[in-house]
Amino acid sequence: MTDPAATELRARARRWLADDPDPRTRAELAELLAADDLDALGDRFADRLHFGTAGLRGPMRAGPAGMNRAVVRRTAAGLAAYLRRRSATGPVVIGYDARHGSADFARDSAAVLAGAGLDARLLPRALPTPVLAFAVRALSASAGVMVTASHNPAQDNGYKVYLGGDLADGPAGDGAQIVPPADAEIEAEILAVDGLDGVPLSEDWIALGDEVVDAYLTEIARVPRTAARDVSIVFTPLHGVGGDVTLEALRRTGFPAPMVVVEEAQPDPDFPSMPFPNPEEPGVLDRALRLAADSGADLVIANDPDADRCAVALGGRVLAGDELGVLLADHLMRTGEHGRFATTIVSSSMLAAMCADRGVPYAESLTGFKWIVRTGEDLVYGYEEALGYAVAPDVVRDKDGISAALLIADLAASLRAEGRSLQDRLDELAVRHGVHATGQLSIRVEDLSLISRMMRRLRAAPPTTLLDRPVTDVQDRLPEADVVTLHADGCRVVVRPSGTEPKLKAYLQVVVGVAADGLVSARETAGRLLAALHAEISELLAED
Repeated sequence: MTDPAATELRARARRWLADDPDPRTRAELAELLAADDLDALGDRFADRLHFGTAGLRGPMRAGPAGMNRAVVRRTAAGLAAYLRRRSATGPVVIGYDARHGSADFARDSAAVLAGAGLDARLLPRALPTPVLAFAVRALSASAGVMVTASHNPAQDNGYKVYLGGDLADGPAGDGAQIVPPADAEIEAEILAVDGLDGVPLSEDWIALGDEVVDAYLTEIARVPRTAARDVSIVFTPLHGVGGDVTLEALRRTGFPAPMVVVEEAQPDPDFPSMPFPNPEEPGVLDRALRLAADSGADLVIANDPDADRCAVALGGRVLAGDELGVLLADHLMRTGEHGRFATTIVSSSMLAAMCADRGVPYAESLTGFKWIVRTGEDLVYGYEEALGYAVAPDVVRDKDGISAALLIADLAASLRAEGRSLQDRLDELAVRHGVHATGQLSIRVEDLSLISRMMRRLRAAPPTTLLDRPVTDVQDRLPEADVVTLHADGCRVVVRPSGTEPKLKAYLQVVVGVAADGLVSARETAGRLLAALHAEISELLAED
């Protein structure tokens, strides 16, 4: 008996095959059809990549559920329709990283946008995401596209969209990643693309030169706050595109040339030395840590593959994102920066305590830099615990791992000149504001419905205690966001689905004041409490 579902699946695959402009993915589909591999076809056609505020991100493969040239052309055509509907007058600037397919996706986007009569401009080569974000503002662009999967595994790619000028949702959003309702409106235009035969292509787009990179470097050269430059650094771009630009930024600002992890210095889309090119993952910085130990370097600085994030290690220990976040904020405050400091609802609350102590404007946002940069036109600094830092938001309205590296080097050099280290300053902040110990719990699932079920269960029966302390507040952010926050005396838990991975995430914090028995004792207490809270929340969220 013929299976109607299988028949329809084969028919969908054949229709897609006939419309696919890429011989490689056409061959992939043809092989699956010839083998009648219904499981593999189902993976590619059971759903599609959905366009949201993070754009697109997914595995490189044929069909609507993968990143491929057919999907990218449809996405670019939808974006073009959206921009034309809103009477965009500025250019659309397109950037790309060195991942598999990125250059083709960027050129396809330029051809589609130019074919729609828009002023498409392509960055000169594979470059960091912050350069694209800078270019949106610098070129008074209506929009920007960045082809990157950031720190995702090697088999993935992605597509980010920025809006600028009159199309932005106000000055704070000029040059920032899209937020609702723009994402849904672009998604609707993508779905309205009937077939690629009707999408005009044009080679009448502009290839930009290195003047864009030079202008970016000139602007971020103003980031360092002091004249101190004596610091020894080990640097790794983790096989990404940040190497040359970061090294040039350090050179232009007068810092000594860092020692570079040779095996990871050049872009390589296979990321051969690591399973996940994410500096947050255990083991990813091992080569850099060994080089620092062997050379006696003061610190390690690492960028993720598209250089919008930055990690730091010293003394063989990788700093948490919250630790680096408050260090950079403190450095800016102590050197006279005036304006608003911001972080997210899942980050440490120490920044809030620092701002209150010093009478500095403070803001808190939902997770993601698209929200952080919209906390106010007076924003001078924003960070998120996932190693993202905006130290010059007037230059790049997004996280920027390169300008952050400059400020880190400046801070380390200035402390070194005083005979102190980053760890010394962390200790001083903990003594003043308390030990803020943070951690995460992630539950990865195959079935996304399990995440919804866990969130429903938490909302229906939130705990009445945390660490045997009464829960004093339960904050549910629906419908604005799928986030639940629990507060008890000295501890906080924030639970939300991941925006980019099939995970439920819980962000944990305990705060312990530093008493007469000292900082070491406070840190030990905080560590024990955090471990206990981790176990407690693990049990709370576990499936029945």
